[in-house]
Amino acid sequence: MKQTKYLMNPGRLSRQDNTLKFTPVDEEGNEGQPRFLPVEQVSDLYIFGSLDANSALYNFLGKEGIAVHFFDYYEHYTGSFMPREYLLAGKMQVEQTKHYVSTKKRMVIAQAFVEGAACNILRVLKYYDNRSADRRKANCLPESIATIEQLLASVPTAPDVPTLMGIEGNIRQTYYSCFDAILGETFCMDGRSKRPPQNELNAMISLGNMLCYTACLSMIYHTQLNPTISFLHEPGARRYSLALDMAEIFKPILVDRLIFRMVNKRQLQPSDFRMEVGGCLMKEGARKRFLQEFDASLKETIKHRSLGRSVSYKHLIKLECYKLQKHLLGIDAYKPFKAWW
Repeated sequence: MKQTKYLMNPGRLSRQDNTLKFTPVDEEGNEGQPRFLPVEQVSDLYIFGSLDANSALYNFLGKEGIAVHFFDYYEHYTGSFMPREYLLAGKMQVEQTKHYVSTKKRMVIAQAFVEGAACNILRVLKYYDNRSADRRKANCLPESIATIEQLLASVPTAPDVPTLMGIEGNIRQTYYSCFDAILGETFCMDGRSKRPPQNELNAMISLGNMLCYTACLSMIYHTQLNPTISFLHEPGARRYSLALDMAEIFKPILVDRLIFRMVNKRQLQPSDFRMEVGGCLMKEGARKRFLQEFDASLKETIKHRSLGRSVSYKHLIKLECYKLQKHLLGIDAYKPFKAWW
């Protein structure tokens, strides 16, 4: 079974026969013990350290359909190497473009993305509201839940995408205001800050959101959808904006729940972070634990109501892509994924 591989240390990645060979290199240029990654076991690569590679390697990765996602020193997502779009189909491309160009058709999909994100946010808040009924600070949760429900009710009447983005922004701002109540005294939200995040909690959110984005991008790649044509976010010249749309639905379930769980179990402490000029960074050991837990979350399975079988969260993202494909082809109306547990 193919798996995501995370390369945390600087080093050299090369092809050796039909295997990937990673040789770590320290700051003095000394090479460590090489690791071999059987290519048939690799679905994609996440690169957090500096990587030395050549075109022969990327040719090999491209033929094997392995995407490579890069993160800089500050844990910001910087870009991806995507193999040739092996599943892109002309009919799908045309229909996807038609739905973007038509304001009416675009709004239907964009509203569905916001609806799915808001419903999953409410699911998270209601779970912690039930668990935290005896906590003094949690008294804000019912009020925030009511506010988000009101904002959600206004989604179907939003006249255009900018208005819809405004509603989505207000929902998320209200949501983030609840984080202090959920997490207690260990970490403080103090508003959402990014590029760079200004405190520990914002550093966790930024890293988690980027991991969710790249997970969505990897799943979109394995469908006929074009990742550059989006509906909620404006398509940019150099970004895969459909992954941003898709990530909105899954961030509350995959990222925020992971943060709450790791903090409440004391798997992450303030000492796991360091302040540098301009921002806050997660230390290497903590980052490894966070990546391991995120990867485990993607592999976790649930009993799917419609399919009647267990599916992983990673496969849920792919199923969401398939649902969007059916909508674009006029087979089934798109209904966003909403957590029911």
